[in-house]
Amino acid sequence: MGTYLLVDSRRLDGFEGLHQAVHGTHVDVMQLGRGKLRGTLSHVGIGDFSLSIGSFNVGMRTRRIASDEKLIIGMLLNAEDRVAHWSFDMQPSDVLVIPPLLEHDGIFHGSSAYAAMRLGLEEVTEVFAGQPKLGDPDYWRSKNHFKADPALGPTAARRLAQIVLQLTQHQNELTAPAAEFWRRSIAECMAANVICSLPPDDSGWLPAARRLINKVEDYLDEAGTRPVHISEICAALHVSRRTLHRAFQEVFGMGPVTFLRHKRLCTIHSILRESRPGTTTVSTVAMQQGFYELGRFSHYYRTMFGEYPSQTLGIPVHELVAHQHRPDATVI
Repeated sequence: MGTYLLVDSRRLDGFEGLHQAVHGTHVDVMQLGRGKLRGTLSHVGIGDFSLSIGSFNVGMRTRRIASDEKLIIGMLLNAEDRVAHWSFDMQPSDVLVIPPLLEHDGIFHGSSAYAAMRLGLEEVTEVFAGQPKLGDPDYWRSKNHFKADPALGPTAARRLAQIVLQLTQHQNELTAPAAEFWRRSIAECMAANVICSLPPDDSGWLPAARRLINKVEDYLDEAGTRPVHISEICAALHVSRRTLHRAFQEVFGMGPVTFLRHKRLCTIHSILRESRPGTTTVSTVAMQQGFYELGRFSHYYRTMFGEYPSQTLGIPVHELVAHQHRPDATVI
């Protein structure tokens, strides 16, 4: 078979693993929920076609900048809380269409699982053969949301997971024609909800809160890794703290102060994960991100990620325990 069929499955131990949430693309990710992130991510590659299935146990903010002309068709497999993509509220088994070259954002308020199929527009005629509407590339050029069919939706979601499991176990045994069969089977699972769903949900709304959040996140992107205070945002965007608070509560279910703290904690997590003991210290990184009370910072960090920052940095556990038993120690 050569490299015609590739299957890669791994366990996630940090939100950074979700940067590759969709095979072949980069997704900006920020952890919103508290706790040590655990999850799984599997990629199935069949030629230029791919399917990604991922799961995670805490809330996430995802943003994908369009980088190529591939179409992405996604399905929400499971969710314990609200999930919103753009201004569409998603329910389990709903299907989302992300056209080529379109920026995408999503908010997962809790533990979730998803599947995402990525292919070129030129492939849809072949993949969706026998479905004239779906086989038209122009049909996929607009973002869309299809509500799940109550009967077919859960069945399609389970079948996707089963296909990935089988391909993982038998990837070295399949011929190219067999892999092609499974490519069509994957596409059929996605198409089932589109064909049998209610009419496309084109009533998505983009309220003032969402527009304001977009401006805030653009401002934070320009700021890079430096810490940004809420008063700086209010001044730059000419908005009151009360208005900003209302917008964040509506979109994220948390206030802007908490959101900014979570963002700074995520930045610290990534810095520590990429560093080695001896090249930097937790206190230095924390101060650079605006945390000066190290005891409180350590509490926030451990609550957010389920481990001490020193553990993320890679300090051996026995050294961390010895440090904790010093009379003047601050647990970080």
